[in-house]
Amino acid sequence: MGLHSLGYVGKSTKEAVEDYYPGYAETFTRIGKERGWPPVTRPHFDAQTGKLGALVIGGPEEVAEKIIRHSEALGGISRFTFQMDNAGLSHEKLMEAIGLIGAKVAPLINK
Repeated sequence: MGLHSLGYVGKSTKEAVEDYYPGYAETFTRIGKERGWPPVTRPHFDAQTGKLGALVIGGPEEVAEKIIRHSEALGGISRFTFQMDNAGLSHEKLMEAIGLIGAKVAPLINK
């Protein structure tokens, strides 16, 4: 089973949240206007990035823990994919996140 989620990995959770939030808020507030959703607020976003939230955003350790928790809850997953491009991140930030996924997140999950 595979799992696909909005997500992003930064060097730390604080960095990841600060990088991701502005573009996420802009994108989903715009989409929300078309669909009748309320604007994105920071408290709502923070709740979604928390330990039990749906967004997989954080530092490598936090992201690995969340993916492992999702896998356990679903009876095991064989792959996980991130949707990072909806937050308007720079190419440099996306490449850095991809590097962190390979160098830090994957080894923690595969222990």
